[in-house]
Amino acid sequence: MIPLFAIGFLEIGWLEIIDILLVTVLLYQLYKLLTGSVALKIFLGLLSIYLLYLVVRAAGMELLSIILGQFMGVGVLAAIIVFQPEIRRFLLLIGKTTAFNNDRFFKSFPWRREQAEKLSLTPFIEAAKSLAGKNTGALIVFSKSSELKYYAESGDLIDAVISKRLLMSIFNKTSPLHDGAVIIANNRIKAARCILPVTENNDIPASMGLRHRAAIGLTEVTDSIVLVVSEETGQIALVRNGEVFRNLSSADLRVKLNQLLFDTDQQKPTAPPASSEKPVNVA
Repeated sequence: MIPLFAIGFLEIGWLEIIDILLVTVLLYQLYKLLTGSVALKIFLGLLSIYLLYLVVRAAGMELLSIILGQFMGVGVLAAIIVFQPEIRRFLLLIGKTTAFNNDRFFKSFPWRREQAEKLSLTPFIEAAKSLAGKNTGALIVFSKSSELKYYAESGDLIDAVISKRLLMSIFNKTSPLHDGAVIIANNRIKAARCILPVTENNDIPASMGLRHRAAIGLTEVTDSIVLVVSEETGQIALVRNGEVFRNLSSADLRVKLNQLLFDTDQQKPTAPPASSEKPVNVA
C-alpha cells in the first residue's frame, strides 16, 4: 500500500487512518457508556493498577511485579464480571444498529408486513385517554423486530387478546399488575408488570419521572416504541430511540403511533395544537 505521508520512520496510509478512526469511535462509545456511572471509577481504578504494574515491572521490583502480574492475569475475566451490565448495553447498542435488526429489513418479508398491519391502535388510544383523564400512570411497550422476551420474563406472562378493558384493569391503581410495563408482541398482550432498564442519562428534565426514564432506557437499547401516561400530570407521551414526544392529544397519538410503528408518512397538520410540545431528545 502506498503511504500518504510519513512521520519520522512511521508511514501513514489509508488503512492506518481508518484504523485510528475506528478506534476513536470505539473509545468514544465506551466513554458514553461509562460516563456518569460507578463503572467509570472502577475502570479508572483498573487502569491505575495496570499503569502501576508497568512501572513496577520496569523498575525491577520482582515481588510486587509477581503479585500485580497475577492480578492482571485474571484482569480480563474480572473486567467481564465487573462490567457485565455495561458490556451487555454495548452489545445491545451494536445489535440495535445492525442492518439485520432494522425493522425495514424484516418488513420486506410478507408475514412481517401482514402482522404489522393487523395491529389495531384503537384500544391503546382509548385506554390512554381514559387513564390520562384519571391521572392513572401507564407504561405500554410496542415491540418491533424483537419480542423482548428477556423483559417479558421479568414480569407476569399473560398472552391475552388486546382490549381497552383489559388495559384499564391492568393499570388500575388497585391492581397487583399496575406497577411496571405491559409488553405488546405479535398483536397480543404478552406480559404485564415487566421491569424495564432505567436510563442513566443525566440530561433528562426533572419533570420526567421514573416511567419516562424507564421508557427512555428501553428505547436506548432496543427499537421498541413506548407509550407513557404520566400519573402526576396525566400527559401522554411516546418514546423512541431516547426521543420523547410529550403532551400528545388522542389524535396526535394515533398519527404518531402510525408513523413510528408502521412507518407511514401521514400528512401532518399545518399548525400544531396549542398544547403540543417539541420532542425532547435525551439520547
